[in-house]
Amino acid sequence: MTTPKVAPAEESTANVTADSPSAKRRINFQLVPVVVLLLAALILLGITDGWNRFVGGGSTQKTDDAFLRADITPLSTRVSGTVAQVAVTDYQHVKAGDLLVQLKDDDFKAQVAQAEAGVAAAQAALLNNAKQKELQNARILQAQAGTEAASADIAQSGAAINGAEADVANAQASIQAAQAKIPDAQAAVAAAQADAERTRLERQRQEALVEMGSATKQKLEQVVADQERFAAILDSRKAELAQVRAYLESRRADLSKTHAGVASRQAERQRARAQSSGRSAEVEAQIKQRAVLDAQEQQLLADLQAKQEALKVAQTNLEYTRIVAPTDGIVGERKVRIGQLVSPGTQVISLVDNTIWVQANYEETQLTNVSKGDGAEITVDTFPGVTLRGHVEEIAPASGSQFALLPPDNATGNYTKIVQRIPVKIALDASPELAERLRPGMSVIAKIKTNGKSKV
Repeated sequence: MTTPKVAPAEESTANVTADSPSAKRRINFQLVPVVVLLLAALILLGITDGWNRFVGGGSTQKTDDAFLRADITPLSTRVSGTVAQVAVTDYQHVKAGDLLVQLKDDDFKAQVAQAEAGVAAAQAALLNNAKQKELQNARILQAQAGTEAASADIAQSGAAINGAEADVANAQASIQAAQAKIPDAQAAVAAAQADAERTRLERQRQEALVEMGSATKQKLEQVVADQERFAAILDSRKAELAQVRAYLESRRADLSKTHAGVASRQAERQRARAQSSGRSAEVEAQIKQRAVLDAQEQQLLADLQAKQEALKVAQTNLEYTRIVAPTDGIVGERKVRIGQLVSPGTQVISLVDNTIWVQANYEETQLTNVSKGDGAEITVDTFPGVTLRGHVEEIAPASGSQFALLPPDNATGNYTKIVQRIPVKIALDASPELAERLRPGMSVIAKIKTNGKSKV
């Protein structure tokens, strides 16, 4: 039987038609797992989101990752010394201000006494400076008074010089007046002398005539009387001339004396000016000395302040020898004993504060509707069946991992999402029956009531 021959194009079309059902089944088989995975992912996403919404929207949020907490203060020394007294026992209740540990304070008391002596010495030096300033002020006033007195002496000398110069002018005027009188007196003497000479000659002639009998005695007597009268007038005029000359000499002597007085007054004024200059220089020197005392006062004030601060340091160090309780609470185990040498920073004891609260580490999905002020119920494992009341006081600003020494860094490598926990601080209401029995570190179960109200 002869097989018909088929063309190549027809043969290829026949092969594709024969293989089509098998290729479709293979493609469908490959798509099924992908579709299943996508559906599973969608279902898981919906369940997770719904679960988170369900958990976060609950009216009560509960966790057993919670513990009692309190402020624990390690108390350390701030100065070196030897322990003289340990005033408490282990786990003893104390009040704020109670003595816990006492160091030997002999050296510190001596330092305080030394600092007090330094302060007293600085105060005494400052007082001495104040006294010196008072004395210096008195010296300045005295020097200023001397300057004023010298100025008064200068003014007085000037007035005396003016008076002496006026006397000189008067004496010169008197001399001029006397000199003006001398010519008149000389003229009067000359005229009187001429009259005296004329009458003398007339007397001689009349005497000769009387002897000759040519004149009468009466005429002679008249001539003699005229001659004697003019001789007396001459003597008077000479006396007046001598008196004017004597007055002139007296005025000249007075003028010389007055000149000497002016010179003396001028010398006195020069001395007064010299004294005034000296007093002015003394005033300036005293004022400069006062400025020195003012500068010393500032230095002494600074020294006093430094010594007062040193006294405060000594007193503070003395206070550091007493380690007292900062608050009410319970002390821990004593870490020092009497006679032990301690240095700054040595921990001597720890103090647990009386105020106790709860730190509850909630998952982040539980805090959807939790806010500050929400009520809380606390069950302490140590006291089963007892429920404590409280309220949310604070929610931490970050998750607990962020406060770790080495916070996680998910910027590189593979990443697996883990639900984070955020600390919530719950303040406890007063519970007198358990107040003395609660201890930090106890495990508790915390329940926060959000009342089912959405807060987002």
